[in-house]
Amino acid sequence: MANAQQMYAPADKKASRETRALFYSMQRLLGAGVMFGHHDDTAYGVGWRFEADRSDVKSVTGSYPSIYGWDLARIEHDSIHDINGIAFKLQKQLVKDAYERGGINTFCWHMDNPANGKTAWDTTGNTIKDLISGGIYHDAYVQYLDRAADYLKELKGKNGEAIPLLFRPFHELTGSWFWWGKKQNTPEEFKALWQFTIDYLRNNKKLHNLLIVYSAADFDSEAEFLERYPGDDYVDFIGFDNYCTKSVAGYQTKLDKRLGILDVIATSHHKLACLPETGYVQIPQADWWTKVLLPTMLQHKISYVMAWRNGNVNHYYVPYPNQVSADDFVKFFNSHQVIFQSRLTPLSVYGKPNLGK
Repeated sequence: MANAQQMYAPADKKASRETRALFYSMQRLLGAGVMFGHHDDTAYGVGWRFEADRSDVKSVTGSYPSIYGWDLARIEHDSIHDINGIAFKLQKQLVKDAYERGGINTFCWHMDNPANGKTAWDTTGNTIKDLISGGIYHDAYVQYLDRAADYLKELKGKNGEAIPLLFRPFHELTGSWFWWGKKQNTPEEFKALWQFTIDYLRNNKKLHNLLIVYSAADFDSEAEFLERYPGDDYVDFIGFDNYCTKSVAGYQTKLDKRLGILDVIATSHHKLACLPETGYVQIPQADWWTKVLLPTMLQHKISYVMAWRNGNVNHYYVPYPNQVSADDFVKFFNSHQVIFQSRLTPLSVYGKPNLGK
């Protein structure tokens, strides 16, 4: 377990008290196990949508996950709903609910292309050079940030404190499928956009409740992972997204190698390592949780792992009751090497027993 001498401070020198408490707590919990998360967990699942207090993770294990993933996508247009059809009003409440029970919220952002209004998957040109300072769509990008910041400012606890958030912008940045991907811009351009974004949210919008997650996709070396790294002042967590597809053995080998690279970088840069997105669609292997994911992640020092969303009966990444891997998922939960919501309280995470009460 990390001791006081090894504690890393948040990159934001003005981070709020609750945000600092969360970051220190996640470091202390490193010796207790890996936190488990699920994207859009309490909003919908296989065969249900928007039912109070429901969660596929909870239906199988009896506990919510400890990490709750959400998406800001569509907030840039002042939309009522996010990219997956969740009303932002509901999302806001679910974020608050997770916080009140001692859970941790993380946001990605499948931001539409500010240069042309097309989706995040539009890769028709070098968008970033048009968004950074001096770019012809810089003002449009700032407007997107303003709308996101206005929404994030509404996420407060019962005592009016800003809820700490793990903010994961420009995820899978080493891939080539988003407008911010590596084939669409230079490393220098990407770093400039990242630094401007974080500086703007911190300094202009006064958001000091964000812990920043730098999340890559494919990489095979330390140099490749760090090629677009914006600097230690702009990052708190480092990680990558890695999915299991046709070859389970290949996934396990690649995951182990990349987590090993992450171990080295996290130590040298004083950051926390994580696996922000992973999973095996439909989880067809009955013992995947305890024979593939668990032993691999336990060989490394990572703070959390998050499975992707349960969109429908053909697209899900955690089991629902009676799914083929459900029993193994319960073993995964009972291993005591993985931390679900049942092991977290506002006291253990945010440092104060009456926080938000």
